Amino acid sequence: MSPHATFGSAAVLLATLAGVLGMAPAHAAAAAPLPTVPAQSARAVAPMAFDGVVEAVRQTVVAAQVAGAVVQLDVKVGDRVRAGQLLARIDARAAEQGAVASDAQVAAARASLDLAAQDLARQQQLARQNFISPSALERAEAQFKATQAQVNAQLAQAGAARTQTGWYLVRAPYDGVVSEVPVVLGDMALPGRALVTVYDPAALRIAAAVPQTVAAQLAGQSTAQAPAAGLKAELPGLPAAQQWPAVLRTQWLPTVDPSTHTMTLRADLPAGLPGVAPGQFARLWLPVAAGATPAGTGAPAISVPRQAVVRRAELTALYVLDGQGRPLLRQVRLGRVDGDRVEVLSGLAAGEAVVTDPQAAARASAAPAR
Repeated sequence: MSPHATFGSAAVLLATLAGVLGMAPAHAAAAAPLPTVPAQSARAVAPMAFDGVVEAVRQTVVAAQVAGAVVQLDVKVGDRVRAGQLLARIDARAAEQGAVASDAQVAAARASLDLAAQDLARQQQLARQNFISPSALERAEAQFKATQAQVNAQLAQAGAARTQTGWYLVRAPYDGVVSEVPVVLGDMALPGRALVTVYDPAALRIAAAVPQTVAAQLAGQSTAQAPAAGLKAELPGLPAAQQWPAVLRTQWLPTVDPSTHTMTLRADLPAGLPGVAPGQFARLWLPVAAGATPAGTGAPAISVPRQAVVRRAELTALYVLDGQGRPLLRQVRLGRVDGDRVEVLSGLAAGEAVVTDPQAAARASAAPAR
């Protein structure tokens, strides 16, 4: 082997050992500065998700108005019904018999009225011939009016009886879908007891509870006709092409929940959305101004690139350059993720230099100071 080859192999071996032991030449370290970015405040406006639920704008619990046994059920959960369609029938035999009795009383009262009318006509004829006194004619007229009043009263009672017989037939109030049938055949219906629940699938909305501090920012930016810019609705349970429906109108309820300090935001959805039903999980994404504080501390939100985060077991940290430009591993607490950036809740100040290559920072921090 030539002396030149031996010297070249030794040089390669020394360079390798220097790299392993962290003794790289000074000119190599100077040639590869660590890539850093300054910690910066989060965007002025960022979308924030709030969990909600799909509600029906029109949902009706059809309850019984009278007592009786349920003798007929014509619908089941999931059926589509038309306005006025028969849903259930309550035993109405007693009510029908009462209506028949009222009709008979009306007939009897009308017969008495006919008799009183004929008697009045005769009394009037006799009075014209001066065969009876005026007082006798007045009594005949009073009898006729009293009988006529009785007929009107019997007609009113008969109408009420007929109206009550209609209460034994439970009908749909509008076109909709049956969502609940809490009774079965033979159950006893009582006034106020729910029989069928119907909702209108053409009018749905999302209701979400929003913290009062966030609601104060957005309440003035949206009206019933024009939702706030950037407000989006998400339905995670649907296929990807249907997860982001349009928002037609929004409404803030003018009350605050005293236990959670939240306000309810309602967002109306378009009609005809397939696969959407009341009770379904949903989200409302609202354009929230950052800087008022994610955790209620009053400190402005700070974000860094996600690639700069170091995770080791239970440690979450960032490499930050100190005053001498050396990378130091600092533990931080992270918040929400927004695209390729992540929010830092604590452990970092705005303007500090964060190393975006944690592996290079680890090698640089492991090298002995020269």
